[in-house]
Amino acid sequence: MKITHSHIILDACCILNFCASGQFLAILKSLPAEIVVTTVVQERELTTLQKLQEQENDAVLEFETAITQGLLKVVDFASEEEEESFVNYAADLDDGEAATFAIAVHRKWAVATDDDKGIKFMQNNFSHLQILSTPEIIKYWSEQERIDFSVLSKVLNTIRIKGRYIPPKNHPLRNWWINAS
Repeated sequence: MKITHSHIILDACCILNFCASGQFLAILKSLPAEIVVTTVVQERELTTLQKLQEQENDAVLEFETAITQGLLKVVDFASEEEEESFVNYAADLDDGEAATFAIAVHRKWAVATDDDKGIKFMQNNFSHLQILSTPEIIKYWSEQERIDFSVLSKVLNTIRIKGRYIPPKNHPLRNWWINAS
């Protein structure tokens, strides 16, 4: 995977998966771009992560640490155009995706999402923007950091259990994920 944009804006589903992995900070550190989340997603995701924390997960702490350490920047709408796009996209998408995509489109940033509807929306309307997924980013991290197979397997299984995520059957990295988990 080659990252072709200066920034990657994370949708809620990817944040949840990376936090569930127990390797959130390490994953963010491995990426050669500025990692960003919208205020809308940050506020919504903290609630979900707090539920994970009740299951003895340090997800909220890692999320907040990533922001404090500058590994994850929180951004809000910077123009009326971004806000208008958000409102328009929210007719078809949930608020987190609508905010993420509105900012990505206007700032020409890559998007990390696993939402099928959101991926189709981006591919159909903004094919010039790079769309990344949890499997692509986890694979990238594991290769860049030369993660031991047993650690990778544990991470993928943890994402499957705590994040309730496995790549869909049509995902190009599904076999890699299954073989590594």
